[in-house]
Amino acid sequence: MNIRILALSGSSRRDSLNWKLLGIAARGALNAGAEVTPVRLADFELPLYDQDLEAEQGLPDGAKALQTLVARHDALLIATPEYNGGYTALLKNAIDWISRPREDGSPGVALLAGKVTALLSASPGQLGGIRSQTGIRAVLDKLGMLVIPEAFALSIAHEAFDAEGQLKDKNAERLVSGVGAALYRTASRLG
Repeated sequence: MNIRILALSGSSRRDSLNWKLLGIAARGALNAGAEVTPVRLADFELPLYDQDLEAEQGLPDGAKALQTLVARHDALLIATPEYNGGYTALLKNAIDWISRPREDGSPGVALLAGKVTALLSASPGQLGGIRSQTGIRAVLDKLGMLVIPEAFALSIAHEAFDAEGQLKDKNAERLVSGVGAALYRTASRLG
């Protein structure tokens, strides 16, 4: 069975530390046998979620595109930056739009329920974004997503990468890659 993983970054920065970390975990999933689609949420036009806007104009094109992507994938690999001790508004807004009813009337939340998910974070701080993971996990749990215990939080991330975007610490790189591989294995067993 071919397992498809959608790799999402909750950062809007072009040179994001979380995007780099996500790439390493995605390679781990690829090496394990998954098909991986990396996505920058900042590339999708998503106004702040507003139920009045939704009622008047329907789902924005960016939300429809994300719903389609989520529907076509078996699992999600999410890199969640930490801003002021929490996950990003970009990530929460994308999840809110994905969870909305689809154009055919089917519930958007059904796209997320039961979806196997792994979390990563990179932060210049000492905790590596673990508070971001804790916060977003509560949201994902509420939506019925299956968040695997394998995760990674990279502290002092602004000093952790070399010029090619690889982790200087090869043990950390192995662990991050292992998150992607674990997501693949779990999705394979449940698929």
